[in-house]
Amino acid sequence: VQPVESGGGLVRTGESLRLSCAASGGTFDDSDIGWFRQVAGKEREGVSCISTHDGKTYYQGSAKGRFTISVDNAKNTVYLEMNNLRPEDTGVYYCAAEGVRPACLYYGGKSASFVFGAWGLGTQVTVSR
Repeated sequence: VQPVESGGGLVRTGESLRLSCAASGGTFDDSDIGWFRQVAGKEREGVSCISTHDGKTYYQGSAKGRFTISVDNAKNTVYLEMNNLRPEDTGVYYCAAEGVRPACLYYGGKSASFVFGAWGLGTQVTVSR
């Protein structure tokens, strides 16, 4: 399966965006799906993760309370609803999938790049002041 991200854009501080991650060439059934952010010159970091098997969700740092990850199994799509956006949320957001659970336990660490097997090309999110 190939994750395909969409929904990025340019917004102002305090506004919202909803990112989508669609499964191309397969399904997200019984998979862990993670959202990651990368800023130029910095390492990619985990933002949120969801297990499509049981709906369990995980959030990192400043994403807690502002972002919501969800899955629509009928559409094979995972969403990341981002509210009250801040300039520090700016970056390229990547979606990654892994059929071997529990990949979400590793999404917040440096091993995520090795644990998650399928990565999308990313979608740019820019939050202006």
